[in-house]
Amino acid sequence: MADNKREKIPVSRVLNSPICLLAFGFGSGLAPVAPGTFGTLAAVPLYLLAASLPLPAYLGLTLFLFLAGVWLCGRCEQILGVKDHSGIVFDEFVGLFITLTAVPVAPIPLIAGFLLFRLFDIVKPWPIAWFDRNVHGGLGIMLDDALAGLLAWIVLFFFLYFGLI
Repeated sequence: MADNKREKIPVSRVLNSPICLLAFGFGSGLAPVAPGTFGTLAAVPLYLLAASLPLPAYLGLTLFLFLAGVWLCGRCEQILGVKDHSGIVFDEFVGLFITLTAVPVAPIPLIAGFLLFRLFDIVKPWPIAWFDRNVHGGLGIMLDDALAGLLAWIVLFFFLYFGLI
């Protein structure tokens, strides 16, 4: 399996595979620049739909999406023959859901959560970087974004608790 995360993948290979179409965030991961950011943007409408769920249902949905993403992203990785391709952005969907768990649904918290998640997903502070380097396959693809989402959630709640946003 190739290790080039930025390898150009023919659009038809993604669009013709329902698995890869989902893993590529309904095509948002095909963006020529910043596919992770575009994938996170594509997750916002789905988050807004899910945000009205009772908290236990929201958490259950997020857990389900994480577990489904492990299989989905791992399978797409196999189909494409490329390890953790940057266009696989289903993990960004779950990372954003984690970041915005139990956060007031309003523009400022949403934007702050989006930016914090993207920051931690891009910078990958410890321990996120360790998991990114050492856990592979679908679990590796999903885990670093879940951890980035968790870290972003902690910081976001700190900001909200102290009235900083």
